[in-house]
Amino acid sequence: MAKKVTKAVIAAAGLGTRFLPMTKAMPKEMLPIIDKPIIQYVVEEAVAAGITDIIIVGSANKRTIEDHFDHQYELEQKLRKDGKVELAERMEQVADLGNFIYLRQKGLYGNATPVLNAAHLLEDEPFLVLFADDFFNSQVPRAVQLMETYQKHQQPVIAVVPVEQSRAKNYGVADIKRVIDDKSLELSGLIEKPDPADAPQHEGKVFASTAGYIFTPEMMKYVNELEPDKSGELVLANAINRFAKDHDGQVFARVIDGRWHDAGNKQKYLEAIVDVALDDPAIAPGFEHYLKEKLAQKASIS
Repeated sequence: MAKKVTKAVIAAAGLGTRFLPMTKAMPKEMLPIIDKPIIQYVVEEAVAAGITDIIIVGSANKRTIEDHFDHQYELEQKLRKDGKVELAERMEQVADLGNFIYLRQKGLYGNATPVLNAAHLLEDEPFLVLFADDFFNSQVPRAVQLMETYQKHQQPVIAVVPVEQSRAKNYGVADIKRVIDDKSLELSGLIEKPDPADAPQHEGKVFASTAGYIFTPEMMKYVNELEPDKSGELVLANAINRFAKDHDGQVFARVIDGRWHDAGNKQKYLEAIVDVALDDPAIAPGFEHYLKEKLAQKASIS
């Protein structure tokens, strides 16, 4: 029987330059989506998938992330004293989501570096990899969907979503070896930012990798052996491709059901806020009315 996945590595070392000056003193991962920071959505999906140990790989000025996932006993007690019991319980639940471990990122740039930094904590176990500014708004959390595919195949699993062919040049694209069903694919690897005309397709769809992975212990050999790419970065896709080549495939992709929010740029961040707000029954009616009113006003002016 394969080992249960209980550990997650969450990459949170980005500088957030696209949100300056806001991110000069506050990590971009702590930007709010309504009343929760982006990274909390990511942690919650990991916990929903059975993760108990959450390894957050950050950098300088990320102390507020640690503070957010810690207890603030004085505040919690005051909330209870003021009769705000439900709010106090929500605060406590955030701190009790899991066992948090914080590391400072060291080494070359690239999305493989957080995994290398956390390697000594993974103890020859399968593990989940997520990024702290990237989440899905979905009925079934992305990490839960990834876990379903992992439990079936017991091999590395990558999150993918269909994208327009013209956008293939922006992503790592799934090189499909075979289609298992409408949710799962077996891959020959990932093709990094291909020309749209050359991007692999299935039934007219191009599948882009969306920064969510479950890796088996065997993948660490390939991560450890990574050499910097032409930009000087250590890239997980290169490890995945070498693994797939040596194992005649055996890398699987889960087509994630939900709306993907890469909140690392301003437009996508605003889209994430609107999407979450419109799914909140307490906010949606008034907010939807406001949006329609503003759009009508803009249309009348133009």
